[in-house]
Amino acid sequence: MTRYLILGNGAAGATAAETIRAHDARGEITLVSAEPYGMYSRPGLAYVIIDEIPERQVIARGPEWYRERRLRLVHGAAARIDPAAHRVHLADGQQLAYDRLLIATGARAAPLPYPGAALDGVVFLDTLDGTKDLLRRVRKARRAVVIGGGITALEMAEGFAHHKLETHYLLRRNVLWASVFNEAESRLLEERMTGHGVRLHFNTEAAEIMGDKRGRVAGVRLASGATLACDLVGAGIGVKADLGFLQDSGVKTDKAILVDEFLETNVPDVYAAGDCAQAWDPWTKKHSLDVLWPTAVAQGRVAGLNMAGRRTAHVKGTPFNACLLFGLHITAIGQLGGSRDADEPEVVQHISRGSSETWATRPHAYASAWSQTGPNTVRLALSGDRLVGALVVGDQTLADPLRFLIEKQIDIRPIRPILERGGADMTWLVRQLYLRLQSLPADRLPAVAAAAG
Repeated sequence: MTRYLILGNGAAGATAAETIRAHDARGEITLVSAEPYGMYSRPGLAYVIIDEIPERQVIARGPEWYRERRLRLVHGAAARIDPAAHRVHLADGQQLAYDRLLIATGARAAPLPYPGAALDGVVFLDTLDGTKDLLRRVRKARRAVVIGGGITALEMAEGFAHHKLETHYLLRRNVLWASVFNEAESRLLEERMTGHGVRLHFNTEAAEIMGDKRGRVAGVRLASGATLACDLVGAGIGVKADLGFLQDSGVKTDKAILVDEFLETNVPDVYAAGDCAQAWDPWTKKHSLDVLWPTAVAQGRVAGLNMAGRRTAHVKGTPFNACLLFGLHITAIGQLGGSRDADEPEVVQHISRGSSETWATRPHAYASAWSQTGPNTVRLALSGDRLVGALVVGDQTLADPLRFLIEKQIDIRPIRPILERGGADMTWLVRQLYLRLQSLPADRLPAVAAAAG
């Protein structure tokens, strides 16, 4: 009987356990969870802080799920791995033996790099307990400052504003969510945020978290010398994998744990998946790190298959992220561009703000008949005969069809002029193409796509 040990009970760990059980009915499967809960949805925490869903609703796997699959759940944290002895030592002194080990411990919010970062009142949005703590604090707080440029910082800003706190959001750059948005998209979100009362501070850097005599947050001193009084500071500058327990284990790491296309580390019988894994991409010949929920699920499934003896390579899927920020629906798919490399895709953007507007880079701007109600934008990234990325902000009519065209690598040459032109014709054609193609086998997709054009 094979002993499977999984460190981590998140998307990757729970998916791996479920996959192993589907292929090994007799194996002994143990999951080690650092938190006293069943697997829960970390993306769902953003909806807890704005009172869209209750805390209990983010729990995705209840006790019965573990019982039905005969999964042993141990609460604890890994302190050391001994690959020679095939054992993991937990912080509480327990030792767990394994035949095959999966490290799926995820990543945690990175601490702020400023003096005062450990003061009482610096809060995070990356665990259920942290979210509960944040909700307790907002009931008494009056002012909050959020630091960070990504989605987690934006979610905290929305949460603070929802609870009627005077909310200040600090950004180093002049674009919101700069890793995803361009200036046009940033302005759409900016209007929503200011409409909710958030005070945006572009091109602003924090220098120190100031505290009172009791060690509690009292304000933030900026690099300019100005200060902002506050009771809470939301830290959202990114995440970092905790790799300390791998010291002296021989497991190779970089930003995270280095694994091959089968999610295997360089140490026999040790695998890694999810936010703590830096997976090898055979196409780019590089190790890449994707801290996305769908990626964690996909890697967990592949790791589980390989641990159960079903040799399967992990094929990096199309990056996909969907969220709702300040009432604005946002879907990002595939390669959106952003660098100045020669291989960057051409970008065509269709914007609707009650009147028609379209702009593009490489080639020149196009005329457009695109018009829909409300603030909407569709950005398309095209590379030769393929659509390689899309960002859909506002109306989501085209989100699923565009994702299909990108994932299936449909030849878009016949419809490219319409994609560039935008408008109702583009919406109709993309939706019709999606409806016709999604039920067909892969070998027929190119011919039908050409006919549709």
